[in-house]
Amino acid sequence: MRGSDPDAALYWLARVLDGGEDPLFVARRLVRFANEDIGLADPHAIQQALAAWHVYERLGSPEGEPAIAQAAVYLATAPKSIAVYRGFDAAHRSARRTGSLMPPAHILNAPTRLMKDLGYGKDHQYDPDTTDGFSGADYFPDDMNHETYYQPTRNGYEAEVSERLRHWDTLRARPHSG
Repeated sequence: MRGSDPDAALYWLARVLDGGEDPLFVARRLVRFANEDIGLADPHAIQQALAAWHVYERLGSPEGEPAIAQAAVYLATAPKSIAVYRGFDAAHRSARRTGSLMPPAHILNAPTRLMKDLGYGKDHQYDPDTTDGFSGADYFPDDMNHETYYQPTRNGYEAEVSERLRHWDTLRARPHSG
């Protein structure tokens, strides 16, 4: 599947199943592959993998095995990206490095007068309520610079995500009226 070769994927699937591998283990690996090797390049990949797992659980062998084969072919022919996987790993390293910084005050609820006085919720913009559906607000802790963890590829759906992020960068750079 990693090599985008559906024929090889089917061959090796047949080999492992004929060799006695548990089809549920194979289904689990398909789900992992959909998340790790495909990610947002094809958001439907995870649905295909989970559906195959579910079908196999419902039907068992041999009726459920074609669902696993279908998922293997889908995953083999899907565009690939590990951008989310890498971004999440980088975010983990950053979270460990920065510790327990507070969220920025503007996104915190202010149910008490003291919290309002401390600036909680001040100037908060609700993205869906803005003209562009994007406020450009900074959601990182106040004591932390914005970091870029997710760097989408140009593969599959991630190309569209890249364009959206570029558009938001343009909006973020515009002067705001508070």
